[in-house]
Amino acid sequence: MRSGSARADGARADGARADAEAADLGSNGWALGRDATRDGTSMLLANPHLPWAGSERFYQVQLTVPGVMDVAGAGLYGTPLVEIGHTRGLAWTHTTSYAEHASVYRLALVPGDPTRYLVDGKAEQMTVRRVQVPVRAADGTVSTVTRTRYDSRYGPVLAEGWTTEHAYALRDANAGNLRSMNEWLAIGKAQNLDQLKQAQRTYQGVPWTYTIATDTGGTAYFTDSSAVPHVTDEQAARCAAPTPEFGQVLDGSTTACAWGSDPDALVPGLHGPAAHPALSRTDSVANSNNGPYLTNTDAPLSGLPAGYDNGTRIGPRAQLGLQMIADRRAGRDGLGAPGFTLPTLQATMFGDRVYTAELYRDDAVAMCRSHPTATATDGTAVDLRAACAVLAAWDTRADADSRGTVLWQAFQRALARSGPPAWQRVPYDPAQPLTTPRGIDGGNPAAQRALADAVRQLAADGVPVDAPIGLVQRWAGIPLNGCGGGYGCFNVLTAGPASGEGGGTRPADLAAVPHGSSFVMATELTPQGPRTRTLLTYGESADPASPHYTDQTRLFARKAWVTERFTEAEINAAPHLRVTTLVR
Repeated sequence: MRSGSARADGARADGARADAEAADLGSNGWALGRDATRDGTSMLLANPHLPWAGSERFYQVQLTVPGVMDVAGAGLYGTPLVEIGHTRGLAWTHTTSYAEHASVYRLALVPGDPTRYLVDGKAEQMTVRRVQVPVRAADGTVSTVTRTRYDSRYGPVLAEGWTTEHAYALRDANAGNLRSMNEWLAIGKAQNLDQLKQAQRTYQGVPWTYTIATDTGGTAYFTDSSAVPHVTDEQAARCAAPTPEFGQVLDGSTTACAWGSDPDALVPGLHGPAAHPALSRTDSVANSNNGPYLTNTDAPLSGLPAGYDNGTRIGPRAQLGLQMIADRRAGRDGLGAPGFTLPTLQATMFGDRVYTAELYRDDAVAMCRSHPTATATDGTAVDLRAACAVLAAWDTRADADSRGTVLWQAFQRALARSGPPAWQRVPYDPAQPLTTPRGIDGGNPAAQRALADAVRQLAADGVPVDAPIGLVQRWAGIPLNGCGGGYGCFNVLTAGPASGEGGGTRPADLAAVPHGSSFVMATELTPQGPRTRTLLTYGESADPASPHYTDQTRLFARKAWVTERFTEAEINAAPHLRVTTLVR
């Protein structure tokens, strides 16, 4: 079974992308080797997309132990190490891996006893644990709730789908993974890719991410070293058990469907380092939560073991990322001579292009000019002329003051609801992975109806068709650039008009939590040391009363960056330096 991992861009590779905002989790990560940069240096772009409120916020830090470690970057709340960052000679980042990291097994229950199951014809008893959980009520009082947990040889038994005949158990590749902190500690000491790879071989602790890295030697490196169950293609086909609750799961009634293992795997049941997808290049590697296949368009990664994402099709955010690299290397993006420099890497990151608009907008304008009135889904005739003028004048960007982005997003959502994309003028072509599908068949009634529905929806929401994106997308009142990755925004940002007013702690309404660009780092590794620009988009503090709650958000809104001070001399030269000495 290919259990449970939601595919991001690749699974929504139709032009409209169903629910383009909500499901686009993950990150962007680029490593640029010596052949991609103007001066032959190496560069890295880190751009994780995580919630702006709650425990998944980053904090920015530099950890220095003289003679042992000197690493700067960011870590997640509650973790003591740099998880995305750089040393003097190495820079790395992570994006979400869409390999499988767990398997669901279907248990064949013993007739008349729903807590015993059969394996190779022999009955096994589930183990029972009583778990007591303290629960805080709305009035602040705390009570204890007791729950019963059942476990099988595969892992915990799920409540869903448990009948008198079958139950389902989850085997999680990361259930006992406490190795990740050791691995990030070792990476934080590494000065080159060989040392990073050694850390990954030694600890095999990355739980669920790809790794993108580069070093001063000029090589760009990609790998999926995450914990992936050892299930062969033959096993996946032979052991597949279709279910209404979970789709394809594995047959838990026979040991022939248990996870296998590799001799170099630190933990039995997982793929070992020799099986991990990996690519080294002197030009570039990139990932935007697509599978490994198009890490580099000139060197597709294919034929991966079962459990890894073997998809070949990518969505608009990943398409745009690869297209921006190609445009910069060719010097056709308006940013000067070919090849990346640190300033052009920064400018590319915050270019705020909307790639679906680049592929579809002109056809949409031609459609509404030819059909200035269209019928909405509810039968209402809608005048499209004002909306058409907005789209025609739009710069196809998601800058906070761009007028047209809000309308375009509403149009794309309506297209997604219209069913199979028969309205696409040019369907997906594997030979043109970055530029297809594209275009709109203006004569298609579904496309016309979608634009009418978008206009109607904005009117019902009280939003003008020419509203700038910064009117409806804010943090603590600050208008923000960016949009959902499903629309083809690289600088992903989804927020509401009142986001951030309650601080950076997670609100009760999880749907209200904005997410997107969080810690952004552009690093150039030079012989003289790293040159780095960063942004922690929501600031170091989650407290609205702190001056550091929105200081970097205001920089983010202006597309400004913080110049990192990495060396002791750079730090000591800071005009506002304060030193706090802790004495035991």
